[in-house]
Amino acid sequence: MDAAELLDRYRRGDRAFDHLKLIEIELLQAHLSGADFSHSDLRQARLGRTHFSQGRFAAADLSEALLWGADFTETQCSQAQLRDADLSGAVFVRADLSQANLIKAILCGVNLQGANLSGALLIEADLRPSSDQQTNAIAANLAGANLSYAALGGIQLAKANLTGAKLCRAQLGQGYRPDAPKTDLSGADLGGADLSYADLTGAILCGANLRGADLTGATLAQADLTDALLPDDP
Repeated sequence: MDAAELLDRYRRGDRAFDHLKLIEIELLQAHLSGADFSHSDLRQARLGRTHFSQGRFAAADLSEALLWGADFTETQCSQAQLRDADLSGAVFVRADLSQANLIKAILCGVNLQGANLSGALLIEADLRPSSDQQTNAIAANLAGANLSYAALGGIQLAKANLTGAKLCRAQLGQGYRPDAPKTDLSGADLGGADLSYADLTGAILCGANLRGADLTGATLAQADLTDALLPDDP
């Protein structure tokens, strides 16, 4: 199916585009809200600024796709393949990205307000300079990810893998807002992570692994370090 046929079918009320082969399809700035692309092959598709809100991409393959500025508000993307995809400026408000593959994806400036990233693979992903509004990334794999300067206060990263992650000057604390939600890093693996000059004010780091982490200039005021493994621990 080519782009013209797909758009025509959508205009006629069709929303079922699942299990299709749509490699390299171009749908720039299209309006496809509510469409179901579950299990479809969209590798290297060009979908910049397209509206997919309240749609479905469960287990779809979007590897190396260009998705800059696309709107995935309240979209189901669980187990989607987004490896090496360019998602710069995309909107994933309240989207389900649980267990999605975002290895080496470009997520610069992405809006993840209320998104579910639990169990997602974000190894070596570029999330600069992301901001968080209550994102659930419990048990996500962010090994080697670049989160430098990111504003992630309140993010849920319990049991997440952040080994070797770049968190230089990241905002992971409450800052000057004692009533703000606390960042949950309980049980997270931050071994070898760069946390230099990061703000971890009030963060929950119970049982976290910080061995080998760079905490130069980091702020840990009121942080809960109960049972945490610190950089100097053997």
